[in-house]
Amino acid sequence: MKDLKLTTTVLAILAVTSSCQQKTPTESQETVEVIEEEVSISGEEVKYVVDSVELKGYIAYKDDQSGKRPGVLVIHEWWGHNDYVRERADMLAELGYTAMALDMYGNGVLAEHPEDAGKFSGAVMSNMSVAQSRFDAALDMLKRHPSVDPEKTAAIGYCFGGSVALTMANAGKDLDAVAAFHSQVQLPIMPGESLKAKVLVCNGADDPFISAESVSAFKQAMDAIGADYQYIAYEGAVHSFTSPYADEIGAKFELPLKYQKEADQASWEELQQLLSSAF
Repeated sequence: MKDLKLTTTVLAILAVTSSCQQKTPTESQETVEVIEEEVSISGEEVKYVVDSVELKGYIAYKDDQSGKRPGVLVIHEWWGHNDYVRERADMLAELGYTAMALDMYGNGVLAEHPEDAGKFSGAVMSNMSVAQSRFDAALDMLKRHPSVDPEKTAAIGYCFGGSVALTMANAGKDLDAVAAFHSQVQLPIMPGESLKAKVLVCNGADDPFISAESVSAFKQAMDAIGADYQYIAYEGAVHSFTSPYADEIGAKFELPLKYQKEADQASWEELQQLLSSAF
């Protein structure tokens, strides 16, 4: 286990009572006191096996928080289980959840080129039996973590990971909520009566990888079953708008990827509201 110490700063503004001898009734003085509050996050690297394939995950939680809490699976982009997905798990832990960044490829494999990423993600999404087995194993491990309330679970994902989260919810997995960021919505399993989770999709309005036709079909399918969902398209945002690494990767491989701070922050706020409403 490795302990990740995160510090947040809380500003408390204290009004000081005016002195009658020195100030007129309209005068006032404010003192700003800065109080530092240390938030202790524990990060555990974990391993689990599905059909003889070893999968490498990461569980993050606030270790000084008492009682059981909801668990949230975090599913990586098509690059694989990297630092970015772990950072998102840490952010969820800061909010009071236990988060597990899972591994859909096995052995912690990371793609170094888009062609490899496409092959890895395609192999998973074209074999739903394998995909569901790996997802189920991660969900089971998360539920069994001593800090987690197994009756309260969610899944979020980015790009490929968003498609996985949505697909698993459509397959009827035991999830209270799912959220997908810059994710395809043309899925191997489309929304149907098995869907029970609340759903949030946050995409870029200018994402060239997501067609208007697929969005329309997704919304029609969700509306047909009366699903509890929200689809948000952020103006000016393209693919990978939540990732600070997007610009560098986009330039390296000549891909239309770009980080957009406003959309990133707004979508994270939407996620917090979704989780609060689900739990």
